[in-house]
Amino acid sequence: MGHPGAGPTERTPLRVPTSPSRRGLSPQPALRQVMAQFATGVTVLTAGGADPHGMTANAFSSVSLDPPLVLCCVAKAARMHSSIVAAGSFAVNILASDQQAVSKYFADWKRPDGLAQFDAVSWTPGGKTGAPLFTGALAWLECELAQVVEGGDHSVFLGRVVATGRGAGEDALIFYSGGYHDVEGRAA
Repeated sequence: MGHPGAGPTERTPLRVPTSPSRRGLSPQPALRQVMAQFATGVTVLTAGGADPHGMTANAFSSVSLDPPLVLCCVAKAARMHSSIVAAGSFAVNILASDQQAVSKYFADWKRPDGLAQFDAVSWTPGGKTGAPLFTGALAWLECELAQVVEGGDHSVFLGRVVATGRGAGEDALIFYSGGYHDVEGRAA
């Protein structure tokens, strides 16, 4: 079958679908859909110092017990990136199931800058880093920046854990398939 205006001997060329990257489109939406199927805990990264900042993040993981190392991934364009680099340290607040509003707040780019953004939550400064540690969090870690690894449009911040703490809560806040879920703290 030809296209409109084609003569009787002209044919419409067969079009083979090409990958999004070959068409100049970002494969990111497909990647986001796939990654949404991986359930993650929800954290808020914080940095103290001269440029304090907080950011909701689920790209966080334990790396090593000896030495104690964790990692978090932060977009190079994010305000949090420069705050961690400037402070040379960061904290990880692991959120409890009742802290969904905290997660949403620190994901909103319209919140105030600097220390004023922390007026919306109850917190104390970390004893080792000065980074805000949230009241009601399941747990928190303070980390000294050990290494920065390039990771595309993100940096992977490797942190040496210098202090930890655990809150009284038991139920975790989980992000899965584009929404929040809670998980009871007992094993099946």
